[in-house]
Amino acid sequence: MMMTDNSLKLYEQVIHYLVVRIEAGEWAEHEKLPSVRSLSELLGVHRLTVFKAYQELKERGNVYVKDKSGYYVSPATPFAVTDQADDPAVSAWLHWDSLAHVQSLEATFQFSKSLIDPALLPHRYWGELMRDLLDQYPRLLGTYSTIQGDLELRSALANHLTKKERFYLSADEVLITSGAQQAIDVISRSLVRPGDRVLMERPTYGPAMEIFRKQGARLIFTDIHPQGYDLEQIEHLMKREKPRLFYMTPTFQNPTGINIPTEQRKQLPELAEQYGCFLVEDDSTYDIYFKEKPPAPIFTYDTTGHTLYIRSYSKYVVPGLRIAAIMCRPRFMPGLQAIKALTDNGSPLLNQKLFLRYFQSERMHQHLSKLRTAIQLRMEVMEQCLLETDWTWTRPEGGLNIWAELPEGVDTGRLLHKCMEHSVAFVPGTVFDPSDASASRKLRLSFSYAHEQQIREGMNKLIALAKEL
Repeated sequence: MMMTDNSLKLYEQVIHYLVVRIEAGEWAEHEKLPSVRSLSELLGVHRLTVFKAYQELKERGNVYVKDKSGYYVSPATPFAVTDQADDPAVSAWLHWDSLAHVQSLEATFQFSKSLIDPALLPHRYWGELMRDLLDQYPRLLGTYSTIQGDLELRSALANHLTKKERFYLSADEVLITSGAQQAIDVISRSLVRPGDRVLMERPTYGPAMEIFRKQGARLIFTDIHPQGYDLEQIEHLMKREKPRLFYMTPTFQNPTGINIPTEQRKQLPELAEQYGCFLVEDDSTYDIYFKEKPPAPIFTYDTTGHTLYIRSYSKYVVPGLRIAAIMCRPRFMPGLQAIKALTDNGSPLLNQKLFLRYFQSERMHQHLSKLRTAIQLRMEVMEQCLLETDWTWTRPEGGLNIWAELPEGVDTGRLLHKCMEHSVAFVPGTVFDPSDASASRKLRLSFSYAHEQQIREGMNKLIALAKEL
């Protein structure tokens, strides 16, 4: 379905539709593009409009024609659309292409921030912890951390994950980072070279896409379903495209909330070894489960050292500390440390020591238990509101978000514009999947930041506004 922009001709919008998806790696070089007929039906425009768009791209050298076969992607031809922010062919939904931009919008009913309500965090305890720590170590504020991170903290994390989740790590296999996003960036800059393929889930975490793109990677995608991955599709992509790495969020996937089943987790390291692909497992919300603990991380099934594991503690402890860690086998560590040194020369030691004290206390485990209950209650309140709609969604077993799809004809980019007039914020689906036409009907609703009454009032406003479109 086309997004109309009165400042553009329809064929120009078709051109942009194709270019954005080719740039994102949906179609590889020499791969056949959709037929004129199928694309016209998908976008709801006349066949002559699609034909004109293809002819224009052919003249630019971006596509070529095979007689009686159709249009194909030309190899290594730069496209006119390189900077989406400045390109006049950007359709309306691309105004919301930045997750950071959407989350920065001020709103009374805040469903865009995949963060914990500050009221649920133990602020008073942290103040006491800070005073005690500085009394014991008065020079801490003037002391730098090592690049790899505080040894005491790395040892505590390694011992905990070995005892609780069978990681079998040493402190030397842990690198402390300033949040999960920095961890993704450090891994990308260490492992990815310009032109490398990077395999990602569809939909996926928007900032990760931008991190890999800025490193010069060509992105390819595999679909994620309520039942997990299509392993045949993943093997086909690994064999054909030879990706450098596969970035995934297999536990309470962002944005869908889906959990990848254990059997698939066991098979992924085997595929990675067979096709020489590294796995980057981002587990930023592993500890936020509602009833049953999620399946063991993929890292625990990897016997050949192809997996780099990211565990973040920022969201549900104290976001301002920005504490996360990369766990991996020793061969990766020199490269990761070199990039980390160029980034910030080591995460703040004060933050690491503060978190260490909290991590080793019984208080943290009590906090997590209460937090899971509070967040589950908010999820249930949001789901009760959704039951009054004809939207579709998958009930999450943990995490912070619900991924919902609205009926045909409702565009969530336009809906967000309308909702912001009523101080309701959410994240449109195109932020997580800019290359799929159906993503314009989808949205991510975070239930962890607003309290129960705000969720009820905000969801009622959102649902009513969606009916008006």
